[in-house]
Amino acid sequence: MATEAGPAINPIEQFSIHPVVPISIAGHDFSLTNSGLYMLLAVALSCLIAAIGARGGSGVPGRLQALAEMGYEFIAGMVRSAAGEHGMRFFPLVFSIFFFILICNLVGLIPYSFTVTSQIIITAALALLVFFTVVIIGVSEHGVGFFKLFVPSGVPIYILPLVVAIEIISFLSRPLSHSVRLFANMLAGHITLNVFGGFVVMLLGAGALTGVLAILPFAMTVGLYALELLVAFLQAYVFAMLTCMYLNDALHPGGH
Repeated sequence: MATEAGPAINPIEQFSIHPVVPISIAGHDFSLTNSGLYMLLAVALSCLIAAIGARGGSGVPGRLQALAEMGYEFIAGMVRSAAGEHGMRFFPLVFSIFFFILICNLVGLIPYSFTVTSQIIITAALALLVFFTVVIIGVSEHGVGFFKLFVPSGVPIYILPLVVAIEIISFLSRPLSHSVRLFANMLAGHITLNVFGGFVVMLLGAGALTGVLAILPFAMTVGLYALELLVAFLQAYVFAMLTCMYLNDALHPGGH
């Protein structure tokens, strides 16, 4: 819908999911959507980064290989600092999650693309993957000892039941906070960008006089875009770091 001042602003339209390749099998819809397409793209780029980093060679590494090796060292340092040396066996999981989220965030900043991490179902699936990995690893390695996670040391016996209840609720709420943090930041950032970008278009379309006023929202849009580039990296980092911390709980349930 458009007005005399230009097209109406609809910041939610950018998050709509629609089929790219319609597929119907036995009356069921298995269509490849724009969300699925961009997830496949993120997986392909993540695999490419890993392949470039693992290529090695005796010569001086190129820019892409140096970037991939920096990414490897960055994630390896994160895992070691948060989960210890034993946590390095989960390095492939953390590496994959980090670069998948980072690439999805960065690709979503390209005009007319789709931001996969703005969908709560995607971030919730990633958070549940981490949650069940922690539970399975913790129980398989420590058995009943894993539940020491809910019994902090040094707590007086008379408030221990309350503390245990709080710890259990906190543990069960991890997937919610883990997923909503990423989803909400990406959703809010893209809506804000869309609104300010729409203001620029509306003011330019309203005439030469109001077009001068478009300088302010344009400057805000540029600043917000730079901020979103930072947020894209920070949200991937926070999600991966929390994953490492939760994995540390599975490996050392009584260590906190």
